[in-house]
Amino acid sequence: MDQKTETKSQLSAESLASSAKAAGKKGPPPVHLWNPPFCGDLDMRIARDGNWFYLGTPIGRKPLVRLFASILRRDGDDFFLVTPVEKVGIRVDDAPFVAVDFDAEGSGRSQKVTFTTNVDDTVTAAGDRPIRVLRHPETGEVSPYVLVRSNLEALIDRKSFYRLVEICTHEMHGSGSWFGLWSSGVFFPFIPSAELE
Repeated sequence: MDQKTETKSQLSAESLASSAKAAGKKGPPPVHLWNPPFCGDLDMRIARDGNWFYLGTPIGRKPLVRLFASILRRDGDDFFLVTPVEKVGIRVDDAPFVAVDFDAEGSGRSQKVTFTTNVDDTVTAAGDRPIRVLRHPETGEVSPYVLVRSNLEALIDRKSFYRLVEICTHEMHGSGSWFGLWSSGVFFPFIPSAELE
């Protein structure tokens, strides 16, 4: 990256942070309502483990990461930081957030599972905030996700997923029995029961 591009990138990151602060003073910024012009891509990346990088360097200040996370939007398969005046593309390796912990209240169908993300968002799994589980077709590795907001998901970290498995049950779902999780009256299937026998 040449010096001119780097300076432009730095100015853009600073202006994004400033605009995000101003826009978020009265609650979460309404990024879904903003339609500013696309200003190009910013050298910012969110790694699969939830760490944010700017110009190849980790962003170590959590308040700044939370600020950027508050103006994150996904349009199709692309991710953007959006303010009322500009929209810049960033790279996301997997999901933009990581669910690092959860609390479970109640049991069975009345159970409620509330996740906390690496940027301190909380979300209770429900019909409008589903959990989905993807399995790698070759390795069988499981990647569980929960919807946090407006098509932005959190990858559920391994330790949390292992804890979730402890409160899962077998239920009839579709045409067969599945091993999965109840939350807010909704059953989220993880794996066919027959595959666990």
